Amino acid sequence: MDTATQPRNDKPACDPGKPARITLDARQLMQDRNEIDIRHGEEIYRLRLTRNGKLILTK
Repeated sequence: MDTATQPRNDKPACDPGKPARITLDARQLMQDRNEIDIRHGEEIYRLRLTRNGKLILTK
């Protein structure tokens, strides 16, 4: 395979100064509610806390 013809990606996959992901506490995210809506682009998702303490994300 000729690497000279391959497209170059000079941007790193992620910023080395930032962690790859963050951790949020569900209690902080939910703010004493059982359901919250999360907007992702044009879509709205519902995050629900069940009676058993499980989280369910639905579209």
